[in-house]
Amino acid sequence: MRYFVALAETLHFGHAAARMNMTQPPFSRQIANLERELGVRLVERNSRHVALTQAGERFLADSRAVLAQFDNACRDAQLVAAGQKGELRLGFMMNAAHRVVPRIVSAYAERWPDVRIVLAETTPADIERRLLFGELDAAVTFAGRNFPQLESVPIFTDRLCLIVPPSHRLARRASVTPQDLAEESLIAAPAAVAAPLRAAITAYFEAAGIVPRVRFEPLLQHTVMRLVASELGVALVPASICDERMPDLVARPLADAPTLDVVLVVPRHTINPAVASLVAQVRPEVGMSPRWER
Repeated sequence: MRYFVALAETLHFGHAAARMNMTQPPFSRQIANLERELGVRLVERNSRHVALTQAGERFLADSRAVLAQFDNACRDAQLVAAGQKGELRLGFMMNAAHRVVPRIVSAYAERWPDVRIVLAETTPADIERRLLFGELDAAVTFAGRNFPQLESVPIFTDRLCLIVPPSHRLARRASVTPQDLAEESLIAAPAAVAAPLRAAITAYFEAAGIVPRVRFEPLLQHTVMRLVASELGVALVPASICDERMPDLVARPLADAPTLDVVLVVPRHTINPAVASLVAQVRPEVGMSPRWER
């Protein structure tokens, strides 16, 4: 097909052969073999003139289309193998949805626009399961249990803070201690859903000799925040989800606040080349303080 297109564009056997980096006799044999295989004459030629037949005109248009598709297929295969095209299924917990995931996705999409990013917001416990079963290519979550099948890349360290309604007695405190919260009703996700977060909250109170009074255990952090806004209790949440756009909530610092590592988790033996591109993007950011702590 490439030989024929070269001949059709030059209408000269010698010029077409030179374009294909070969001598004229073997080039002419290729064209003759093509016509014999098709069973039709594609060009009319004599010692002075070469012209396409009607069948040749049709074959030229179709050849150009086929070759363009073939070239695209080759390029796409190379881009996919290099992690620059394809699909990336990225899971994330709600705590990462406010700032971390938008920053990662924006930078990744700008650098690799041909990779389709499929986002899946879910709980930390579900993230582990979906990574292990191959339903996600990567995920942003809390550092937790170590699985030999998974590899973690640190992103940043989050710090817990207290959220209360604006009318709460602690809403104007410069800092809140565990003793200040001893008689408060807490709202927290259960350990089965967010084990690292629940463990950090429990350890914070136990270090002060206090048993936390957990009243509600919703699955999602968004629900936790809505229940606090409804004055049904208080909550310890990651500072990264707190900002000034909370008219019905107030965030207060905790004395000796517990911290949680937020990581990018990927399968160690993934077959998706786009994962390597994501890991390479996240690694240089390790050690940088997140935007909301600067």
